[in-house]
Amino acid sequence: MPTSSRASFSRRFLLTLVAVFVVLLAAPALSGFITDWLWFREIGFQSIFLTSLNWRGTFFGLGALVAFGALYGNLRLARRGAERHVAMYVQLGEGLRVDATQIVPRLLEGVALLMALIMGAAFSAGWLTVLQAFHGVSVGAADPLFGRDIGYYLFTLPAVAMVLDALRTLTGMALAFVGITHVLRGTFVVAGRPISIEPSAARHLGALLALFFVLGAVRLWVVGSADLLYSNTGPLFGASYTDVHYRLPGIRLGAVAGLVAAGAVLYGVARGRLVWYTVLATIGWLGVNVTARGLVPAAVQKFVVAPNELVRETPYLQHHIDFTRRAWGLDSVETRELTGDAQLTMDGIKANAATIGNVRLWERDLLKQTFSQLQEIRTYYDFGSVHDDRYVIDGKYRQVHLSARELNTAALPTRTFINERLTFTHGLGLTMAPVNEVTNEGLPVLFVKDVPPVSTVGIKVTRPQIYYGELTNSYVFVGTGQKEFDYPAGEANVYTPYAGKGGVPVGSFLRRLLFAWDFGSLKILLSDDIAGGARVLYRRNILARAETALPFVRFDEEPYLVVNDAGELKWMLDAYTTSRVYPYAQRIEGGVNYMRNSVKVVIDAYDGTVDAYVADAADPVIRTFARIFPNILKPLDAMPADLRRHVRYPSALFRAQTSLHATYHMVQPETFYHKEDQWQFPAVADKERASSGFMRHIILRLPGEASEEFIYMMPFTPRGKDNMAAWMVARMDGAHYGKLVVYRFPKQSLVYGPTQIANRINQDTEISRQITLWDQRGSQVIRGELLVIPIGESLIYVQPVYLRAQGGSIPELKRVVVAYENQVVMDETLERGLAQLFGGSASAIAAAGAASTVDAAGTASRAASVVGAAGSANPAIAALVREAAQLYERATAAQRAGDWAEYGRQIERLGAVLRDLKAKAP
Repeated sequence: MPTSSRASFSRRFLLTLVAVFVVLLAAPALSGFITDWLWFREIGFQSIFLTSLNWRGTFFGLGALVAFGALYGNLRLARRGAERHVAMYVQLGEGLRVDATQIVPRLLEGVALLMALIMGAAFSAGWLTVLQAFHGVSVGAADPLFGRDIGYYLFTLPAVAMVLDALRTLTGMALAFVGITHVLRGTFVVAGRPISIEPSAARHLGALLALFFVLGAVRLWVVGSADLLYSNTGPLFGASYTDVHYRLPGIRLGAVAGLVAAGAVLYGVARGRLVWYTVLATIGWLGVNVTARGLVPAAVQKFVVAPNELVRETPYLQHHIDFTRRAWGLDSVETRELTGDAQLTMDGIKANAATIGNVRLWERDLLKQTFSQLQEIRTYYDFGSVHDDRYVIDGKYRQVHLSARELNTAALPTRTFINERLTFTHGLGLTMAPVNEVTNEGLPVLFVKDVPPVSTVGIKVTRPQIYYGELTNSYVFVGTGQKEFDYPAGEANVYTPYAGKGGVPVGSFLRRLLFAWDFGSLKILLSDDIAGGARVLYRRNILARAETALPFVRFDEEPYLVVNDAGELKWMLDAYTTSRVYPYAQRIEGGVNYMRNSVKVVIDAYDGTVDAYVADAADPVIRTFARIFPNILKPLDAMPADLRRHVRYPSALFRAQTSLHATYHMVQPETFYHKEDQWQFPAVADKERASSGFMRHIILRLPGEASEEFIYMMPFTPRGKDNMAAWMVARMDGAHYGKLVVYRFPKQSLVYGPTQIANRINQDTEISRQITLWDQRGSQVIRGELLVIPIGESLIYVQPVYLRAQGGSIPELKRVVVAYENQVVMDETLERGLAQLFGGSASAIAAAGAASTVDAAGTASRAASVVGAAGSANPAIAALVREAAQLYERATAAQRAGDWAEYGRQIERLGAVLRDLKAKAP
């Protein structure tokens, strides 16, 4: 082969290798890009994807181009003109050395390209910050120090700071590159004495040094002064006395010093003494800043302000209080005073029957254990979180617990591609239980149970399949050649085809190739079952789905399931807009000092449809995002009414607001400074429950209101004390949604707090004796959460007591402790406990609509007596009734012993007897 042909072949081969290498690097990113686009198009959020893509690309290109132009242009400029040839050899090995003056400049060009790409990526990452600056709305309130609208700090200033930081960083890199180049060219000699520099090099370096000082001065004047609004100098967050009177003038003096330093550098260039004037300028600049911004303010704070802190800081404390309350929505909290001397009677109990009838006797973590044991049905089903919600059931406003029965593919008996991806594709239904009803065996009553879902109340589940959920993290294919498993039915299985609109079509060869590459599974490409109308469902975890669809908001970690009027399952998620730069406002953990629950997201559990609704149209942050992403967010009025009835006030926001309100209900600076009336959350003995404390969902009738409603409630005690000081609620129903109300007890009255009641329960001899007796029998006693229940202007306390048999896993509710003032009783039911405290009878309370138990055995007995009446004339029916009663007793005994295999056998036999009984009954 001729030499030219061999060279041509070598070049083609090398180019082919490079092309293959580039494809291998680009293919994953390209496949991910395409699957992302297909996913956003599936849910109808293409504008989110395109807006992000367009502006990321624009800012990357702009940032990289400017950075490379600045760095490369300065390098080329530094290499122009005459040079002194100075060889600088670097020893690389035995007998091998290279001239750094020839190699390093070329390396710097490559480094310049790399730095430009990094700068472009950094600028691209800030695309949303820049768009907020262009689309930011006015807040309508100004900061007290500079008089600027708060929107300037929320939207404009972060982008200005980002650009100034990028320019200063770029200038610093250019200065370093140019300095190295001039040293290597011999036009800037630093090794000799004195240091010498050519005029052209001096002009170049001097211009960059001056620009560096000018940019620093501009940033200090614009951003540094604004940073005082987030200062921690004094006893508050925000600009304090020292910040306003000494640190702010120091910042401005430092900025002027930066401009003077820049002028001094340029003067040094003109005089031919760049190095000398640069050293003087730097020393002067540092001296002014250290003195004016550091030493003087620190001395004033310690020797002038600290001894007279309250007098000096009073107006700034007022700013801090006002802006914190405004940023966290505490300025709209309504405070209602309670008399503190109201006495609760049985008439008051009956008048609040709806509250008593919804006292939460089941804890969510214990209920989840029970659901898992009784309602998972098969090992491949799992229950995620147990949620609180409210429904109108048989004409009554009821609080319920519910949890979705999701599919756990990791627990499938046979884990194959077909089973995990094509056959077992979804969970099924849910389990729903009222918060207060208990069977005779101490187990929760189930309103909705089993597969397919069976409802004993007016709530019907017509579309129980769950393709999108809390525990669903894998992709599946629907519309394939394999039948989709729906639910087990005895020895057989029931299958169903997917009829939803979710998923991305994947029937073509190219689509299968794309998803095979992206998901890393060759079986997708090779499977004969994936063809024609097949679709792939991915990003099925509802939280990940929502976060991807709406990347500009933060999501609450407690999504919850709703059954709408049509019997469909919908997931509801709360989303927050947040900021870290609201002037003067107190920050919480994570640095956030502004937060609004501005968006409600609904995701269909069947087809994955995502709908986002604006819940707080007054929030300036969500208004800004609505400008950036038009036609994505819908008004809350567009949410279907059957879903609007289930919107909740989000837990993370309420937890933050109650935590802050414990201090910021004090609006007078002097009271705030001394913390004279500071509150705290009641102490929690169980550390595992400390995260939620006493924050609870409750259905109750608030003092002065006409009807019961669903609320979030948190009690407060005085700081360092155990008596009750106040309780705060977030209202959730109808026109009252989002309103915060604090009910405050008089300071001079003694209202027992949770810790004091807990101590009284512990000291009660009868309760202690009974608990000790259970413990000695080998059972585990579980004391539930102590519930604070407002009844009118009074408080009662309720604590359920559970028993778990040795070796068993299902807790049973055995007793209920009820306390009022200094009285404590324990009984089998809430009604009987209330009857002990207030007189009267449990049946009277039940008659008022506050029943808390369901006697399953009594119900069975009544049914048996009805059938028995007919059986008196039919010996066969009478025999079946007796057999049913015996099987029921055996199943109950097996349940108490924790023998679930035996329990299942007896229940199965009982079902067969009941079917025979139904067939023979007249």
